[in-house]
Amino acid sequence: MNDTVKSVTEHKHVYRVEGFSCANCAGKFEKNVKQIPGVEDAKVNFGASKINVFGNTTIEELEKAGAFENLKVVPEKPIQHTSQTVQKDYIEEKIPFYKKHSTLLTSIMFLFFGYLSLFVNGEGNLITTLLFLASMLIGGLSLFRVGLQNLIRLEFDMKTLMTVAVIGGAIIGEWAEVAVVVILFAISEALERFSMDRARQSIRSLMDIAPKEALVRRNGQELKVHVNDIVVGDIMLVKPGQKIAMDGLVVNGYSAVNQAAITGESVPVEKSIDDNVYAGTLNEEGILEVEITKLVEDTTISKIIHLVEEAQGERAPAQAFIDKFAKYYTPIIMIVAALVAIIPPLLFGGSWETWVYQGLAVLVVGCPCALVISTPISIVSAIGNAAKKGVLIKGGIYLEEMGSIKAIAFDKTGTLTKGVPIVTNFELLNQQIEGKELLSVIAALEYRSQHPLASAIMKKAEEENIAYAHIRVEDFSSITGRGIEGTVNGTTYYIGSPQLFSELFVPDFTQAFEDKVKYLQNQGKTVMIIGAEQHILGIIAVADEVRETSKEVIQKLNQLGIKKTIMLTGDNKGTADAIGASVGVSDIQSELLPQDKLDYMKQLRSEFGNVAMVGDGVNDAPALAASTVGIAMGGAGTDTALETADIALMADDLRKLPFTVKLSRKALNIIKANITFAIAIKFIALLLVIPGWLTLWIAILSDMGATVLVALNSLRLIRVKE
Repeated sequence: MNDTVKSVTEHKHVYRVEGFSCANCAGKFEKNVKQIPGVEDAKVNFGASKINVFGNTTIEELEKAGAFENLKVVPEKPIQHTSQTVQKDYIEEKIPFYKKHSTLLTSIMFLFFGYLSLFVNGEGNLITTLLFLASMLIGGLSLFRVGLQNLIRLEFDMKTLMTVAVIGGAIIGEWAEVAVVVILFAISEALERFSMDRARQSIRSLMDIAPKEALVRRNGQELKVHVNDIVVGDIMLVKPGQKIAMDGLVVNGYSAVNQAAITGESVPVEKSIDDNVYAGTLNEEGILEVEITKLVEDTTISKIIHLVEEAQGERAPAQAFIDKFAKYYTPIIMIVAALVAIIPPLLFGGSWETWVYQGLAVLVVGCPCALVISTPISIVSAIGNAAKKGVLIKGGIYLEEMGSIKAIAFDKTGTLTKGVPIVTNFELLNQQIEGKELLSVIAALEYRSQHPLASAIMKKAEEENIAYAHIRVEDFSSITGRGIEGTVNGTTYYIGSPQLFSELFVPDFTQAFEDKVKYLQNQGKTVMIIGAEQHILGIIAVADEVRETSKEVIQKLNQLGIKKTIMLTGDNKGTADAIGASVGVSDIQSELLPQDKLDYMKQLRSEFGNVAMVGDGVNDAPALAASTVGIAMGGAGTDTALETADIALMADDLRKLPFTVKLSRKALNIIKANITFAIAIKFIALLLVIPGWLTLWIAILSDMGATVLVALNSLRLIRVKE
């Protein structure tokens, strides 16, 4: 890292911001902050309502940079001083509705009295005009301040359009309509802010699930300690019914922990010594003593919140298109409005008052509020909903791409299967030795082996209460790619593949025996043989259990219209075919090396376009990278999965996958519908200019109506269920 980059990184400060009413306001704030002396760069995350500031500044300077938006800036982390650390947790101030919108309510009151005066005293009366003017100034002060600043700087956004329209309307004497336009625009902004806050609330609720204090044992005493003061190695005590405040390792106790807040699992998970527990989860039964393994900012819930907020700030393709579109759209609308106002009177003898009014209405109807808000609310709502259900979507782009996936490839081990091998068959074939004695010899030999299947055999022996660790094994050696051998009580035993025994030319290795081996292999089992130089003594089959949910998940994906589901594995064809058939995938690719999986994913992409790969987030990294969307299983507590995957299923549960596809598709459809509706309603309203029917009333109602409907449509994503 060069010195410049390092310096900027070291001076990065993150602030939460209250008061963003729209994406344009956020962009304006970012631009203003960049101009503060001492600030090298700044980046606003509108979805998460945050700003990253690179450089040195003060909260007062930041709030001044956005003073015209009534912004409130709060540091996300403790402020470091030379003598002490000032701790300030981010808590959003709860303001009663009538106080929060007092100016709007006052403005509406003046508008009411203005119309009352209109009916009593008439339109030209000074009191009527003053009442409407008061309503406009009170309700639109923020609008006018920003709009006038924009006009001076020749910057054009929706507030510039509205300010020009209001000033023009006042000049031609349309006080009543202009006052209504200002009020309705203020209401529209308030609804916009409410919609974004409602969408953001899904993430803010995650912030509240982990306690701020924990009971910690230090120097023989039990103390209540703030989580920021807890260090790695502290022992935390968690009583039944309490939430776990920090990530850690159980060192004493046994309990059931509800991990729904992190993984979305509805069933509590048993926890005992050496099991991991996560901050924000609920201890339901026994007392647990937990050794802290991560600081508060490194806990799984903190990482999830951080990654989700970053994801909400990432622009999806649709949003990037809208931002670019809006950049050119606003100046074009101003030109169109000017042409509507001057061409009919100049060229066709039209009334200046009528066509200036029509031009002002074009400015109002051209306000791109609904268009700009259509995508961010959808993305924030969908990503927040997914996070609460245990699915971490790393950005709007992956949300959109997941919605258009046509094929999904699955890594076999640990994804479609449990990834934990078990002994399924143990058969004694020679009466010279008892079954328990033979199993103890097998376990003693495998105890010294590094083979992945050895654990399954040792577990089988332990389940049968057969001791094996005390057995003395001499001349133990590994036969590369074939098996192992060792001497027990003067007899040399071999454990290995059928190929090993065919090479040893053991007389018992007959065609009938070979058929038995193939029969077991065709069931998806790995077959190992135990024998001596002259006899085969037994046969043992081990299999990686298929998840109970795998078949159900594949069926649901097929019902959702996924065209192809593929299982990728390095296993032999017989094992792969058996497992693939049992789960119901449409294609099986076996005996694949990592390079083969990568090549196959490239081929799949060229055939279907958008494809997903589901794996464990550690293995098969090239294949995951080659897919359109890489999905990691069991992301909770796994840093690699959280950091490398595009989407992480926090629980080791494939059933979250159909929900993710369903949510992404709905989000994609809602975004498309919002954009189409926002553009269509403006186009229809603009057509009313031709016969001269467009009024300021119709213009503002079409803009406000579009904004409200788009926001409500987007918020439906919060309620999508599994």
